Amino acid sequence: MAEDPRITQLRKMREQARLGGGQARIDAQHAKGRLTARERIELLLDPGSFRELDMFVTHRTVGFGIEEKKYLGDSVVTGWGTINGRLVYIFSQDFTVFGGSLGEVHAEKVCKIMDMAMKNGAPVIGLNDSGGARIQEGVVSLAAYAYVFQRNVMASGVVPQISAIMGPCAGGAVYSPAMTDFILMVKGTSYMHITGPDVIKAVTREEVTSEELGGAMVHNATSGVAHFAAENEQHCMELIRSLLSYIPQNNMEDPPFVPTDDPPDRMDAELDSIVPDSPTKPYDMKEIIRRVVDNGEFLEVQEHWARNIIVGFARLGGRSVGIVAQQPAVLAGVLDINSSIKGARFVRFCDCFNIPIITFVDVPGFLPGVAQEHGGIIRNGAKLLYAYCEATVPKLTVITRKAYGGAYDVMSSKHIRGDLNYAWPSAEIAVMGPDGAVNIIFRKEIEESDDPEATRERLVKQYREQFANPYVAAARGYIDDVIEPHETRPRLIEGLEMLQNKRDSNPPKKHGNIPL
Repeated sequence: MAEDPRITQLRKMREQARLGGGQARIDAQHAKGRLTARERIELLLDPGSFRELDMFVTHRTVGFGIEEKKYLGDSVVTGWGTINGRLVYIFSQDFTVFGGSLGEVHAEKVCKIMDMAMKNGAPVIGLNDSGGARIQEGVVSLAAYAYVFQRNVMASGVVPQISAIMGPCAGGAVYSPAMTDFILMVKGTSYMHITGPDVIKAVTREEVTSEELGGAMVHNATSGVAHFAAENEQHCMELIRSLLSYIPQNNMEDPPFVPTDDPPDRMDAELDSIVPDSPTKPYDMKEIIRRVVDNGEFLEVQEHWARNIIVGFARLGGRSVGIVAQQPAVLAGVLDINSSIKGARFVRFCDCFNIPIITFVDVPGFLPGVAQEHGGIIRNGAKLLYAYCEATVPKLTVITRKAYGGAYDVMSSKHIRGDLNYAWPSAEIAVMGPDGAVNIIFRKEIEESDDPEATRERLVKQYREQFANPYVAAARGYIDDVIEPHETRPRLIEGLEMLQNKRDSNPPKKHGNIPL
């Protein structure tokens, strides 16, 4: 029996759509070390799970000869599929068609799957590889961007949004990823910037390459725009899959529970000696995190930026948690402008999506200095304070060493609705460190003594014995318990189990006014 010609036509059109801009442009994409839009989708999603939408859409533009060039599906591939069996919606910009440029129908396709994601409560993943706005469409392409931006905002805090920058992302195009929850970039092949090197040279006379201006490591280490730097496209997809494993499908669900063979009552004697005797000697807080969490697995977020604070995802007893911790090995773990912003955004993400927050504290205070004050440390430090105060998810805190001044309050203290606040015996909770406190309180006594240095040392020792411990705070109930370091893991897991049905809320309002 002869095949129905209508079915033959359908198959031909599907084949044509899958070729995008044609084999020559696919080869050119591969030559740049980049995969095609569809290859990326196949790499990211569970095998055979992708269902494409709008494969036969074409643009409607007339002028500049563009009406002669039409490609099925236009410059973006959209649809849904699964990652580890869980539903996700995805769009992947196709650089082989009009350089992946965004126009009217491109945006319509993206908006359609974003609307579906909101209705059905599943994450949206955007794989960005685009030359920007489609110039031939003029203001219509600008309107198209804005429709996407509006949906980014509406989806924020409702479903997770993840952006992978797989090639160029320039001009207005950068603002959609910037409003999503996480940005991943690929070293050597992706970049983001508002204005390109040519415009910068014309306006400011500065000469810079796209890589120097907005490459993966620039935005991961210098600007803080991106959250992950992938070695290659495959690594990027692995990171997305790993990231999603810690996150619920939407704001009405709890994160996925992953059974573990790491015993919940496991204790680690190495933790008892990890904090040095000297209060000024650094140590690696990541070592503490790895020894406490399930199987030592910790997915760090923004690893290369504001390294004096650590944020990331892990599991405790199979439950997903967000971890915020000082890093004494970098700037003594002090809070500054960048670390406050980094911590605040992560805390708010966890609170949006019902992920409990574990805070490890070793903070000497806020970073002093003219540059910090003039740069707005007050406003920016307040962001972290605001985020912790606002969060209603379970909040568990462990003070390992220093918790001084306002920074003690900020780091999920009992006074801003910390649920369980533990301290190690090495904890020091005070308004400020012994040296600074003695210099202020006993300045006159030190100056008038026969041996100022000896007097000062005696008073510092006295202050340290009185305040450089957790027991004054524990006596007032500000610390729920002083625990031995080796029992940290079981105590946190027990706490999470106790708090699993926690209910807390903020007053009804349109929204607060975080000090942006």
